[in-house]
Amino acid sequence: MTQYKHMPTDYICPFCLVIDGVEDDENKLVQSKQNDIIYKDEYVTALIATLWWPNNKAHVIIIPNRHFENIFDLPIEYATRIHDLSRKIAYALKECYNCDGISTRQHNEPGGSQDVWHYHLHVYPRYVEDNLYHTHGFLSAPEDRGYYANLLRSWLKEKRKE
Repeated sequence: MTQYKHMPTDYICPFCLVIDGVEDDENKLVQSKQNDIIYKDEYVTALIATLWWPNNKAHVIIIPNRHFENIFDLPIEYATRIHDLSRKIAYALKECYNCDGISTRQHNEPGGSQDVWHYHLHVYPRYVEDNLYHTHGFLSAPEDRGYYANLLRSWLKEKRKE
């Protein structure tokens, strides 16, 4: 346990619900669908994010399957698996999205812009002059996420064989 806790005592974690297979048709607690998941093993889950940016659609979020609030809680064995998967996903984004680059982003505590109290790493496809940090996100439709999830799932499945 760490002293850097900000999660309310009555917090219901949407990422824990996703990991447990919960879907919420009213999008009150869980906006993600199980079809958004592109990879899952005993340690980590990766899924297409529900919030998209105009020029950086369908980025991926990687979450540990156990609840850790932030980087201060995250055990090294989980951090290693998250980082290893982020590298694989970076390759998948390059090949499937034909993007110019990759950015990873991770937030901790209110001062660091954390708004979901479960550690997670964003992996963004980047394009020259995409203005990622100067635009605002919007909620994507499940069917739009499904297209990208299928694309990345297929790539990851195929490359795992190599």
